[in-house]
Amino acid sequence: MILVTGGTGAMGSVLVRRLYQRGDSVRVLCMPGDPFVSRVKDYAADIRCADIANREQCQGVCDGVAAVIHLAAVIVSNNETAFRQVNVEGTRNIIEEAKRARLGQFIYVSSASIVYPRPTPYSLSKQEAEDIVKESGLAYTIARPTLVYGAEGGQEFDMYLAYLARFPVVPFIGRGESLKRPVYVDDVNDGLLAMCGNEKAFRKTYNLSGGEAISIVDFSRLCLRMLGHRHKPILHVPVWLCKMIAAAMGLAMNNPPLTWQVIAGITQDANLDPTDAMKDLGYSPKRVSEQLPKVFPRNAG
Repeated sequence: MILVTGGTGAMGSVLVRRLYQRGDSVRVLCMPGDPFVSRVKDYAADIRCADIANREQCQGVCDGVAAVIHLAAVIVSNNETAFRQVNVEGTRNIIEEAKRARLGQFIYVSSASIVYPRPTPYSLSKQEAEDIVKESGLAYTIARPTLVYGAEGGQEFDMYLAYLARFPVVPFIGRGESLKRPVYVDDVNDGLLAMCGNEKAFRKTYNLSGGEAISIVDFSRLCLRMLGHRHKPILHVPVWLCKMIAAAMGLAMNNPPLTWQVIAGITQDANLDPTDAMKDLGYSPKRVSEQLPKVFPRNAG
């Protein structure tokens, strides 16, 4: 049996289905009251509800499990403590249960933001969680996906598409020269499946990134074209001004739409090299310029 935390999400639910299709028994761990349980009820042998930030609720979740794929995380939040509670302490809780159950392999899904030279509360939480995994003594594998896109869901991708569609002129942070490697959801899951039980992947970190690098502004234009806004203009706003606006919003608003995390994500490279994953795992990511059109029209649910 394989435990997938966060298994009802956009990426996790696809992974659960594919594990089931290849013959694995799957246990899914999700939040109590999760509205997306229906995504996996036909594929999961066992669905358990627990808040991973709550140590007591996590007790026994790894019993009878051969491997864990730990996807559950807070990605976007204006409450910085949530990153620590879920991404750091939640990972620690699952690690402790995995150690108690003498787990065979622990696969941790981290983030490309780890490489940012100017970190965010989110990237710092993922780095700390990686350190917990590495120091656990378990046979671990760490995966660092870049921006994940697919036909359904994906919190960051959905939020970005909504932003691009919202205004008649798109306010854009900086010149848009940072390089990204958007990655198709099935490619990430190919990589995760190839890690399972693969001793070559033990105690290694792999970049599960897309098949080509693209500037964030070119990626945005590609998304606009897919959304039917081919000719919508983009207004480049200087980064220094965006930082000032974000600071002012942070003082005046409980949930500011512009934060340092948003600025950091737009202005810093996440051009991670997937060569090691390609060599060890047979990972073969597709090019975003070829794959993105296939996920439109899409269901954000």
